[in-house]
Amino acid sequence: MRKLLLTLTLFLFFASFAMAQTPSGQAPGAKPAGPGGPGAGAQAPPSIGRAYGKITDSTGQPMGQVSALVLKTTVDPTTKKKKQVLIKGTETKANGEFDLEDLPIASQLTLKLSATGYKPQDINFMIIPAAAAAKPGDQGNPMAALPSFSKDLGIVKLTTDTKELSTVTVSAKTPAMRLDMDKKVFNVDRNIVSTGGTAQDVMRNVPSVNVDIDGNVSLRGASPTIFVDGRPTTLSLDQIPADAIESVEVMTNPSAKYDASGGGSGIINIILKKNRKQGYNGSISAGVDSRGGVNSLVGLNARQGKVNLSLNGMYNGMRGKTVGNTDRYTYLSDTTTHLLQNDLQRNIGHFMFGQVGLDYFVTNKTTVSASFIKVHGTFKPTDVSDIQTDSLNLGKPTTYSQRRSNSERTFDVNGVQVGMKHLFAKEGEQLTADGSTFWVTSHSSSLYTTDYYTGAPGSAVNYTTRQLVLGTADPAFTTFQTDYTNPIGKVKLEAGLRATFQKLTNYNDTYVIGKDGDSTLTPYGTSNYTSISRVYAAYINLSSTIGKFGYSLGLRGESSNYSGDLLNTKQHFHNSYPITLFPSLFLSQKLAHNQELQLSATRKVNRPGFFQLIPYTDYSDTLNITRGNPDLVPEFTNSFEMSYMKTFPHSNTLLISGYYKYTSNLMTRYQDSGVNPIGKPVLINTYENANNAYTVGGEITSTDNITKWWDITANFNIYNSHINTDNLKQASQDALWSWFGKFNSNFKLPANFSIQATFIYQSKTNIPANQQQNQFGPPGATTQTAAQGYIKAFYGFDMAVKKTFLKNNAASITASMSDIFRNRWSNQYSHSPYFAQQYDRLKDPQLFRVVFAYRFGKMDLNLFKRKDMNSQGPPSLGN
Repeated sequence: MRKLLLTLTLFLFFASFAMAQTPSGQAPGAKPAGPGGPGAGAQAPPSIGRAYGKITDSTGQPMGQVSALVLKTTVDPTTKKKKQVLIKGTETKANGEFDLEDLPIASQLTLKLSATGYKPQDINFMIIPAAAAAKPGDQGNPMAALPSFSKDLGIVKLTTDTKELSTVTVSAKTPAMRLDMDKKVFNVDRNIVSTGGTAQDVMRNVPSVNVDIDGNVSLRGASPTIFVDGRPTTLSLDQIPADAIESVEVMTNPSAKYDASGGGSGIINIILKKNRKQGYNGSISAGVDSRGGVNSLVGLNARQGKVNLSLNGMYNGMRGKTVGNTDRYTYLSDTTTHLLQNDLQRNIGHFMFGQVGLDYFVTNKTTVSASFIKVHGTFKPTDVSDIQTDSLNLGKPTTYSQRRSNSERTFDVNGVQVGMKHLFAKEGEQLTADGSTFWVTSHSSSLYTTDYYTGAPGSAVNYTTRQLVLGTADPAFTTFQTDYTNPIGKVKLEAGLRATFQKLTNYNDTYVIGKDGDSTLTPYGTSNYTSISRVYAAYINLSSTIGKFGYSLGLRGESSNYSGDLLNTKQHFHNSYPITLFPSLFLSQKLAHNQELQLSATRKVNRPGFFQLIPYTDYSDTLNITRGNPDLVPEFTNSFEMSYMKTFPHSNTLLISGYYKYTSNLMTRYQDSGVNPIGKPVLINTYENANNAYTVGGEITSTDNITKWWDITANFNIYNSHINTDNLKQASQDALWSWFGKFNSNFKLPANFSIQATFIYQSKTNIPANQQQNQFGPPGATTQTAAQGYIKAFYGFDMAVKKTFLKNNAASITASMSDIFRNRWSNQYSHSPYFAQQYDRLKDPQLFRVVFAYRFGKMDLNLFKRKDMNSQGPPSLGN
């Protein structure tokens, strides 16, 4: 009887299903009448099916959050071609089980399983009615024999994808250089010379980038904007640990997606290391240098399920030493003076860097991220200057003096970054929203004591002057940005909005200390002000590829305004810059034999800052009197660049670039003459707009893996630069041809030893205009005027040796020495109708450093019971 009921049920089911496929009133196989084509009016199989199963890895451990999608094969009525349509989707539970309901029966279905780190797997199946299994007590119950529309897919094992996991388990060599549409990406993981140092040390090994004695960075003769993870930063390069940097992106000609401000100086984007593998991992390091400076670094990362937590901390102690000499003739009024000055500077201090970050993967398409950054630093620089002054045409005797400065500066940086990234169902469509705010508190105290001798140095002190300068700065920076990307056909649309706000409060008071110890505030050394600046921007960028040809066309609009108050004089300043458009164009053509051509053109702006504009003269430092210029106007730069890249076997690359930059109304530091409050002629550092300036040059970068144990990277840049100052009080300098070279060589030796050697050479070159000072308030006295001088040639040689040991080379010891031959002198010459000066310094030569590092952690994907197999996840804030 049971068999009879089952047979009748199956017969009725298939009969009804067959009739459902035939239009009413027609015989099976007949063509339907009217529009719609074959099968018009047919009914789909009922969606009453269910499929379930369990996913494990190759060891039998259950796998949670594996993507499980069910697709059905259909025929497109227009093209008559087969295609797969998504029916249902889910993720496995923590125990690896999945359950999908409301699936069509008697249809060919495909279950697609995927998880990061594992090979995807497709399972074809069909849900057809089957007799239910008999259970005790079912006898005599005909309904118990009705068919089941469930499909048990059993236990499915996923196998690891060795190609994807090779980056974890195999020590593969990352390409040293990669060329993207608007940037060059340099991997710096192998730069052992910078181990235990800061980002300044890293930059010294990046092609195209030059770092001077003060850590100021220049890119093709100009000072670039520094980014961290794609966003401008308040951190200076010596506040970023070298061991936390993964790669450096060099944008010599940034597109419209990036800020137009900064002129044509380019962008250097520092990419920090990130690790979101399941489990925990970390690293620690500690080192000491030959002057007693101690450094340490700790990094921890943990990932479980949808949460990724990272902690990074660093301590860097400094014991810097700088020697310098100044030889200056000053021509003011009827007086000519000759000054000889010898300096010994020591900078004792430390800073601490801490960061905690959290990524939460809301879904496999949405990620929210947050991080908090804390930096604290204390520095106690001292400077002893022996000064000899001769009045050449007044018949006065030579005077000798010694100036001692004892300073202390502390700063605290606090920052919060939040971000969201959402991936839409459409491939390539995404939306990001980022926000960041940083606030800084900086305090400084400088005591200048000058002893004037009755005769030669070492004789009796005739009289002594003392001056105390107290300063406080409280800058704050806030940025909001959103970016949207959507592929429309073959064209990728990118658009975004950005708003930045900068607020600065600065107090700088100068006191004269009398013989009795009483201090008197002098108004000529007081500079107290507040300022607020705002920049609003929007951009749109279209890019596409047509065969081997690619293009990117962008347009950015920016407007800005600032306001400020000089508190000690109760003066108010403000200015607004209307909306200005900044286009960018990038063209790319791939050629045969792994060759590529690129062409780019952009327009940028550099706006004067508040301190550059206020007309107040600051006499707090008699050796560095400064004054702003309210008549400054923004400078605009048009940049053009053409590049050719050839990739050879074994990842060897050759990149050749030619470039041209033209700047109108170039803002430059300028030394002018003036009279101090007591009527004495003095030199004053101020700012002027030169008529224009240009730079034209060519650059070659080559990366070569010569053997398995030897690779080199070479960079050579030759350029001609000129600043037209005919509108100022002196004739323009002649155009100057210069060249810059950098050579980096890595050797892998037996017994897990490696050696890196770096050599740089800079020929005679113009002083970069508007160097970034990485500080708040007035610029320092060390940088001379770009339009009135040059830097003499110099070179330097660094070397490091590294030994790895323990299991999986988890531990290492690195010994390095910078400027081995003491050749990295900074020697500048500057002149004008009012002065002629030679100025040279040498900072921290032959600095020897030893660093021990240890990596630990468990990368096993089976570590946790609950796992999110999208272990890489969407990028966090800043990507």
